[in-house]
Amino acid sequence: MTATLSRPRRFGLRVAAPAVALALILSGCGGDSNLETGDASIGDTNDINPRDVSELRDGGNLRLALTSFPATYNTLHVDADGDSSEVVGWTLPGTINSDAAGNLTVDKNFFTDVQLTGTDPQQITYTINPEAIWTDGTPITWEDFASQANALSGRDLEFQVRATQGYSRIEKVERGVDDRQVIVTMAQPYAEWQGMFNPLYPKAATESPQALNDWARNELPVSSGPFIITNIDRAQQRITLGRNPQWWGDTPKLENITYSVLDYSARIGALQNNELDAATVSGIDEVTTASNSPGIVVRRAPGPSFSHFTFNGAPGSLLEDPQLRIAISKAIDRQGIATAIQNGVVTNPKPLNNHVFLHGQKGYQDNSGVVAYDPAEAARMLDELGWTLNGDVREKDGRQLVLRNVMFQQATWVQVAQIAQQNLAAVGVKMEIQTFPGNGLFTDVIDPGNFEICQFTWGGSIFPLGSLPQIYSYDPANPLSNKGRIGSPELNALIEETISELDPDRAVELANEADKMIFELGHSLPITQSAGTVATRDKLANYGAFGLASVDPTKVGFLP
Repeated sequence: MTATLSRPRRFGLRVAAPAVALALILSGCGGDSNLETGDASIGDTNDINPRDVSELRDGGNLRLALTSFPATYNTLHVDADGDSSEVVGWTLPGTINSDAAGNLTVDKNFFTDVQLTGTDPQQITYTINPEAIWTDGTPITWEDFASQANALSGRDLEFQVRATQGYSRIEKVERGVDDRQVIVTMAQPYAEWQGMFNPLYPKAATESPQALNDWARNELPVSSGPFIITNIDRAQQRITLGRNPQWWGDTPKLENITYSVLDYSARIGALQNNELDAATVSGIDEVTTASNSPGIVVRRAPGPSFSHFTFNGAPGSLLEDPQLRIAISKAIDRQGIATAIQNGVVTNPKPLNNHVFLHGQKGYQDNSGVVAYDPAEAARMLDELGWTLNGDVREKDGRQLVLRNVMFQQATWVQVAQIAQQNLAAVGVKMEIQTFPGNGLFTDVIDPGNFEICQFTWGGSIFPLGSLPQIYSYDPANPLSNKGRIGSPELNALIEETISELDPDRAVELANEADKMIFELGHSLPITQSAGTVATRDKLANYGAFGLASVDPTKVGFLP
C-alpha cells in the first residue's frame, strides 16, 4: 500500500497487494450540464484510444506525474507506495495480463506457461521464457522465485514486507526440469494463486532483510522489461525511463517516460500547458475544465480503487473502543459526500458499502448496515459510552473528543473532510483537519499512527481477496498494511478460511462474511470508488482509463 496517485494502469497486474494512492478524487458541483457522465460501476470495457502500433510514430516522451518521490523502488517493502509501483511497473516481470473484462492470460514476454498442476497439494508450475533476462545479463530463474517467496513468507519478521498473502502459504519452491522452470507447492490452498509473483524481483532484492530494505532504496540496480530507469534526479524531483537495450520482446513505440513530482492542483495547468500527457481527474470542475481544454480528452473506465476513512484503533488510542468507532461512522453522511464529489461525473453517485468488492464486481453487496448514517443513534451511542456534551464538544474523564484527520494536501481531500467535520460537529465531535505533502505522509505520519482518522485511497486489482490478509488481518508483531491496528482473532480466522477456499462462489460468500465483521469492528469507512476519469492528450494512444485491463507498455505511443 502506498503513497501516491493511483493509476488505472495494471502492468501485468503487478499489484499482488493493493496499492495506496492519494488524491484520486477531485470534487465540485455545478458546471456544464451537457457534460457527459459515466457509470460508477466496474464494467468490461476501457477507454484508451486503441490504435494499431503501425499507426503510431516511433519515439516520443510520455510525461506523467507523481504525488511524491518514491520512498523505495522495491515495491515488496513496507515503505513502498503507489508512486513506487507506478514507476517500476514498466520495468519488471509479471506472470499474467488482464483484458478489460478481467480475463487473464499468461504474459508470454516472460513465461511460456503458468499452470495449476496440482490441487492436493495445490501446485503451480511456471515455465520461464528462455529469452527472459535481467538487465545485468543473467537469466530469470527459479532462484528468483525461491528468494522472493522466502522473503515474503512472513516467517522472518526482519523482512519488512508490505504483504505476505499467498507467499505465507507456500511450502516450497523447487527447480523444475531446468533452471527456467519453477514448481511452487502450497502448504495450504490459496484461492488467488494467479496474483503471486506480480511483480517478480531478482534474488538480489530479496536475499536478505538488508537487501530488501537497501538494494533498491535509491535506485533499481537490475530490472527486466521493455523500459529501464535511466535517470533519477532528486533535486528536480524527476525520474526518466528509457528503452531497455536488452529487451527481447516487441520494441516499444515510446522512447522515454518521464515522471515529475507535481502538486495535485498543478496537474490540470500542466496538461493545458502541454507539460503533461495524462493525469487522473475527478469531480465536475476538473472534468469540465479538462474536457474544454484544446487537445485534451477525458477518458472513462471505472477501476478497482476506492477512497476511505481509516480509524486508529491501536491500544491506548482515542478510538480504541470499536463502539466509539461505530458511533463516529454513523455520524458521517457518506451519501452526502458521494453526491458532493461525484455529482455530474457519474450518473448515480453513491457511497461504497463493501471493503472487498466494488460496484460491478461479482460478489458486491451492501454490508454497511451497522454504520448506516443515523446521527441520532450516533449521539445516543456516544452518550451511552460516557462521552457527554460540554459546550460544543463531548468529554470523558477530562478528555475532549477531538479527532485529528490527516490526509494529502489537496483541496478535494479537505472538501471531503469538511463535510465529515460538519456531520461530526452536529453530534458533539470535533474534527481537526491536518494536511501533509505526499513526501513522508505515510512514513512520517500514518505508519507511526499519528492520527485518529486518515484519508487515502486503496488501489486494487482483479484479485479482491488479496486485500483481506494485507489490510484487515491483524498481527501486532507484523501489521503489514493494517494502518489502524484494528482486528480480531475471529476475523483473522475467517480471512484465513476465505483465502483458502478454492470454490470461487464459496470464497465470495466467506469474503462478504468477513466484510460484515470488518464493518462491525469499525475498522474503516469506505467513501466512494473511483469514477475512472483520466485526462489525456488527444494524440496519445493505447493509454488512458484502463479499468481492469493491463497496459501493454510496448504499444503506448503517439499518433503523428
